[in-house]
Amino acid sequence: MLPAMRRLPEVRRLVEQQGYFVVHAPRQVGKTTALLSFARELTSEGRYVAALVSMEAGAGFPQDTGAAEAAILSSWRLATRAQLPPESQPPEFPEAPPGNRVATALAAWAEATDKPLVTFLDEVDALRDGVLVSVLRQLRDGHRNRPEHFPSAMALIGLRDVRDYKVSSDDGDRLATSSPFNIKVRSLTLRDFTEDEVTELYTQHTSDTGQRFEPEALALAFELTQGQPWLVNALAKVAVEELVPELSQPIRREDIERARALLIYRQETHLDSLAARLREPRIRAILEPMLAGQLLGDVPEDDRRFAVDLGLLRRNESGTLEVANPIYREILVRSLASGTRDTLPSIQPSWLKPDGRLDVEQLRDAFLAFWRQHGEPLLATAPYHEVAPHLVLMAFLHRVVNGGGTIEREYAIGRGRMDLCVRHGPDTLAIEIKVWRDRESDPLAEGLEQLDGYLQGLGLDEGWLMLFDRRSNQPSIAERTRAEQARTPSGRRVTVIRA
Repeated sequence: MLPAMRRLPEVRRLVEQQGYFVVHAPRQVGKTTALLSFARELTSEGRYVAALVSMEAGAGFPQDTGAAEAAILSSWRLATRAQLPPESQPPEFPEAPPGNRVATALAAWAEATDKPLVTFLDEVDALRDGVLVSVLRQLRDGHRNRPEHFPSAMALIGLRDVRDYKVSSDDGDRLATSSPFNIKVRSLTLRDFTEDEVTELYTQHTSDTGQRFEPEALALAFELTQGQPWLVNALAKVAVEELVPELSQPIRREDIERARALLIYRQETHLDSLAARLREPRIRAILEPMLAGQLLGDVPEDDRRFAVDLGLLRRNESGTLEVANPIYREILVRSLASGTRDTLPSIQPSWLKPDGRLDVEQLRDAFLAFWRQHGEPLLATAPYHEVAPHLVLMAFLHRVVNGGGTIEREYAIGRGRMDLCVRHGPDTLAIEIKVWRDRESDPLAEGLEQLDGYLQGLGLDEGWLMLFDRRSNQPSIAERTRAEQARTPSGRRVTVIRA
């Protein structure tokens, strides 16, 4: 554990200023844990009565405000019984008409305490439609009566900022405004762990058990997770409990790599819920051009911010959007290619030499035969039309590595390409993907130049350039698919596959 408020240093000041604010961050990054700990800290200091209570129980009654409020207040009673000493328990909540029960309960609670009341309302964005709007309006209406007759300070905690709360409306299915809760003074987000904090957490395991993490393992853990708290924990948990349970043995870089592969293969709840986001129109509008290497164009700033708030994307040091971490990058493409992968025909692994090494020429011939026969129908199975060839190729390559290797991906936003690095045992194959679209010139020259830089970075002398021709009125895939040889500007050998 890290100190609860290290990643939310502004919260204490907002509480002392009687602020109403929002804390939003992706699932399982520690929002509830941090604010529950802080509420207990505030109460124990003796200046406030503070509690974290959940709104989630009301989500089961999206069309019945009265029933939702009753469920919410019942859950509050259980939560406060567990968190607060007897003298700080809320009173019996008074009867009130539907649409006013939450505000009435909060007012009675504030009036019954001899100290300022601080409430952290968790899972607010689990509510929908009329129930959500009713609750927000009750909080806004009561705000002016603080601190004697309403909570002195309050935080709404959830995945999203207020304007992205889900509600049936003319603007898709979100509020698109903070108006029902325009009393908020700040919107805060809970940052991921720094590299030093990941080391600090893993070192706590060493202090407790004696099992150490080698420096290379610590560095790779941060590189793969970029400090995403659930991934930081899950990666270490798999490594120390499943892969290296003997405490006298250190955790090495290869153990972290194996833990990464297991997490991706299992696609547990956190990763599965992340993958479910890919079909949302607002997310697709961002990811599809990103995967295709295209500019984001007129994607609204709200939508870009929403993807960052969900933890799906992040802004790097230069301000460019990118997938939040390498594990997410793998999960996103695997998920998008999964339908195609499941419909692939049986493919004999003709690309393996007798010693198990990769035969790149045989792999090329196997792909050409596969694409000529199956490319056309498989393109229709890809969920993102703009990157359908990319997804079919990656589905094929997943069959190639099939547990014996990895595929690393780089998305080059605005540069019209995607880079793949296929590792199979000691063998490495670098592939650059370009798409030839209507009203564009042949991307061969640009692709060779870009691949040159990619190969140089990997320390390789040869690679593949995949040119997918998506122009209208072209011959069939079977007729136009072929391989040819070329050289990069610096003389590196390239197999150009036109498909």
